[in-house]
Amino acid sequence: MRILLVGSTGTIGSAVQQALTERGHEVLGASRSSTERPVEISDPESIARLIQNTGPVEAIACAAGHAAYGRVTELTGDQYRASFESKSMGQIRLVLEGLGVLARGGSFTLISGVLGTHPVVTSSAAAAANGAVEAFARAAALEIAPARINVVSPTVLSESWEKAGHMFPGVEPVPARRVANAYVRSIEGAETGQVYQLF
Repeated sequence: MRILLVGSTGTIGSAVQQALTERGHEVLGASRSSTERPVEISDPESIARLIQNTGPVEAIACAAGHAAYGRVTELTGDQYRASFESKSMGQIRLVLEGLGVLARGGSFTLISGVLGTHPVVTSSAAAAANGAVEAFARAAALEIAPARINVVSPTVLSESWEKAGHMFPGVEPVPARRVANAYVRSIEGAETGQVYQLF
C-alpha cells in the first residue's frame, strides 16, 4: 500500500514507519521537520497542501498532535483551544482533506491516548482532545464507508517513562513497537469505528 504517515519522526511515528516498511508498504512520512513533506497539524492550509502534494494513497495515518498540561485553574482558554486545534481538529481536517485522495476501501488511523478515558491531574486539555478524536471517529465510521477509520489509544510509552512516568502511578507502560502493531491492524485489517486501547 501507499500510506501517508503524519508525525513520522516522533517516537510512535518512527515505530509505525518501521513496522509498515518491514511489511512491504510504501510509507510517505510527513512531519514539521520534514523537508520533503512538511506539515503543521494545527494549520488547515498546511494540511491541505500536504494532501494535494501527496496525491492518491491507500491509507492515511496520524501519530501527531500536542496538548497543553496544567491544572484546570491554571490553563487558559487559549491553551485549551490550541490543544483542540492540534490534537483534535488537526486530525479531523486530515480526514476531511484525505477523503479526496483516499482509494476506495482505504483507511484512516488516528491517535488519541489513555487520558481520554483515564485522566490524571493536569491532563484535562489532553483528555478533552483525545475524547473528541474518538467520538469523531466512531461517528465518521457511520458515514464514510467504504473508507474505514479507527483510533489508536496508547498509554504512556516505555520510551517516555523516565520523563513522564511520574504522572502515571501504578500504570504499566507500553513499548512504541506495540503501539505500531495497532496501526498495522487498523491499516491492513477490515475493522472500522474502533478504538484500539493499549493500556
